[in-house]
Amino acid sequence: MTGSHGSAPPLARRLTTGHAVVIGVGSMVGAGLFTAFGPAAAAAGGWLLGALAVAALIAFCNATSSAQLAAQYPTSGGTYVYGRERLGPWWGFVAGWGFVIGKTASCAAMALAFAAYVAPPGWERVVGVAAVVTLTAVNYRGITRTARLTMVIVTGVLAALVVVVVALTLTPGADRTGSAVAPAGGVGGVAGVLQGAAILFFAFAGYARIATLGEEVVDPARTIPRAVLGAFAVVVPLYAVTALVLVRSLGVPALAASAAPLRSAADTTPWSSWLTVVVGFAAAAATLGALLALVAGVGRTTLAMAREGDLPRRLAAVHERYAVPHVAEISVAVVVCALVVLTDLRGVIGFSSFGVLTYYAVANAAALTQDRAHRRYPRALAALGVVGCVALAFAVPSGSLVAGVAVLAVGLVGRLVATRARNRRGGTGGPGTDGPGAGGRDTRGALPMDGGSAAF
Repeated sequence: MTGSHGSAPPLARRLTTGHAVVIGVGSMVGAGLFTAFGPAAAAAGGWLLGALAVAALIAFCNATSSAQLAAQYPTSGGTYVYGRERLGPWWGFVAGWGFVIGKTASCAAMALAFAAYVAPPGWERVVGVAAVVTLTAVNYRGITRTARLTMVIVTGVLAALVVVVVALTLTPGADRTGSAVAPAGGVGGVAGVLQGAAILFFAFAGYARIATLGEEVVDPARTIPRAVLGAFAVVVPLYAVTALVLVRSLGVPALAASAAPLRSAADTTPWSSWLTVVVGFAAAAATLGALLALVAGVGRTTLAMAREGDLPRRLAAVHERYAVPHVAEISVAVVVCALVVLTDLRGVIGFSSFGVLTYYAVANAAALTQDRAHRRYPRALAALGVVGCVALAFAVPSGSLVAGVAVLAVGLVGRLVATRARNRRGGTGGPGTDGPGAGGRDTRGALPMDGGSAAF
């Protein structure tokens, strides 16, 4: 689809602050809340709450940087755009590629977590694929439908979690002997706390999703900062309370051994027969809500990268009726379905964290370059965010670290080859290149969308 004179049509501004907060909360209250505390406890041991505090602190730094950048650059693409504008096209690409690979893995994790709670044995992958296809269809019909469905899901999940937390609080706690050390085979020490924080970051990483939808927000300079911090303010206390009741109910060793900690905790109560059903409902609804917002967010970043020529330009197509990047969203859904078929839930959490921490490291670096007129928070928060993101990215489990570095390198090599080929054809100086005029200006909506040449 093309706009007038062959330029890309803008997305419609339809999201209010309330919509934006709901999408942010829905992005975070997903698979991480129901799965991440187990492997995090295995790494951090009795310092699980310390690991949660580290993850929350780094997430807060990232949230403030993302909020003030989104207010200055209210367009789709999030840190991919901020990196290009503040640091140059290569840094923008690092952020965008990190987001796309990390959040595509997150989409698969959400779909697999949903299927684990609702699918009969042997049908998990089929149900996971069906969830991805269904929610992509919802997103295809427009962003306000995404926000409305997310609101319904989030309301149900929060209500169910309140019931679960109250029930666990009324149940006597477990014997926590030995909980002050890492379980057998755990990491322990400072390294364990950092690895636990990196794993828990997977559960936090959706708070700035609204920044990737900046082109669809009403009054973005006012709405985006409020929505990012509003979603963050809802979720951090929820995670803290959940961690406390899990440690109290199970003890750290049992928590570390559980693949479904809230269900395991529900089994310890006198009301386990019905409470496990409530947990299953909450987990299934939360993962669907997060998956719904994730598909939208990854689609918008893919749209922004395609507009600049860093991904095939046909992915920048915007539907004339529904005003959504439909080609990008369908393409993301195809990749996610492949991952659902080929991977497992726990294997993608560390990989997702690595990619998203890379993305936020660039966001904090970009925020450090903003002038006083656009600064809403102290520069020290952005500096701490850079250091924290790098430290946590390299603290993820070794297999995830190797895979993350390898896929990031593949993207960088692909862009280098494509850029050189484009420059040899005389394509310097335009959008998507590293010649004069690349970075430091707004090029959104300026690329043809006729399915012609693209970076990849």
